[in-house]
Amino acid sequence: MKIISFNVNGIRAITKKNFFKDMQYVNADIICLQETKASVEQVVEAIGESMPHYEVFANQAVKKGYSGTAILSKLKPIAVTYDIDIEEHDQEGRVTCAEFEDYFVLSIYVPNSKNDLSRLNYRQKWDSDLLAYIQKLEKKKPVIACGDFNVAHRDIDLARPKANYNKSAGYTQQEINGMDNFISSGLIDSFREKHQGEVKYSWWSYRGGARDRNVGWRIDYLLVSQSLNSKLKNAFILNDVHGSDHCPLGIELN
Repeated sequence: MKIISFNVNGIRAITKKNFFKDMQYVNADIICLQETKASVEQVVEAIGESMPHYEVFANQAVKKGYSGTAILSKLKPIAVTYDIDIEEHDQEGRVTCAEFEDYFVLSIYVPNSKNDLSRLNYRQKWDSDLLAYIQKLEKKKPVIACGDFNVAHRDIDLARPKANYNKSAGYTQQEINGMDNFISSGLIDSFREKHQGEVKYSWWSYRGGARDRNVGWRIDYLLVSQSLNSKLKNAFILNDVHGSDHCPLGIELN
């Protein structure tokens, strides 16, 4: 079983690039997308007939062309739900959840705290409420939480930690604490589990040739319930896949 996660930074834009070819090469069973920036109908239309083996499930923001998540699956889910049942969080299409026989798969797009950190307080509440939602699901079966969590967890996860610590969205102590809470609750950072000392990033600014110079951040994660750790065969980040300011990452399960 191969599951990947990819912040596409606009599904309609990326499908005009090498997206379909890249996804065919990756050949995942489940693809979780974030920042689709499209309505449900637009996501389905963008995928069209180019990925016939996948069923498409999408969630949209109230604001047009903003946020949005989706799950593409070769396997038919038992059920698919959207959002986390908290009205203040459920306006931006940030969670799509597919239930399968052995686990839930979530496509998650965590809010950015903004450059001026004006959304940091809201972001802290989001992290807390999302964790409670995941823990509720875990009472039924394990969870695979895929997505853009908009935080670099440790110094190793961004190119310039000292320059960004407590100054830049995505590397404040409050955001780090949020990820600490996910991990301490029993969720496993799959990439770090398999590659403890490896420096690899999943997002680069469009400015200053950051990707070419690999001045990046690892802010995308596949977090898995502790009970799935024994089945975790591999975890990877696909730096060579372009088309977005993020790149895909994934796991393989036995």
